[in-house]
Amino acid sequence: MSHEQRLADTGITLPEAAAPVASYLPAVEAGGFLYISGQISFAEDGSLINGTLGENMHLEAGQAAARRCGIMLLAQMKAALGSLDRVERIVKLGGFVNSAPDFIDQPKVINGASDLMEEVFGEAGRHARAAVGVNTLPLGVAVEVDAVVKLVE
Repeated sequence: MSHEQRLADTGITLPEAAAPVASYLPAVEAGGFLYISGQISFAEDGSLINGTLGENMHLEAGQAAARRCGIMLLAQMKAALGSLDRVERIVKLGGFVNSAPDFIDQPKVINGASDLMEEVFGEAGRHARAAVGVNTLPLGVAVEVDAVVKLVE
């Protein structure tokens, strides 16, 4: 089954790929890979998902925010590549979680994005990963996720 068909089967409608908020490109294709800049947590209505995990946001809301970052990663892939079928595999995700000092479940939060990649790409969606707690993120968002994607040759 194609990645495009798997995406259609999820019922997810991809938003328009977000424009950069500073001096960088949203995605760069080089050497058979696509490097996608960090995508922040936007709700379906386009509003920012703000919050600090362990302070004013609970784990499930953080996982949902990470999933929304994953959806924006998919939108960036589609915008850069024209089709998700050009993806051979998701190589790595880097996850950043706006965390209270005593919050320790960053890996569980980033599972929201990781699980989405496996849902859309199957075994090719399984990847290496980092999940890091930080004291703040751009625009006060709860989660940011970037990606390295291997392309079909």
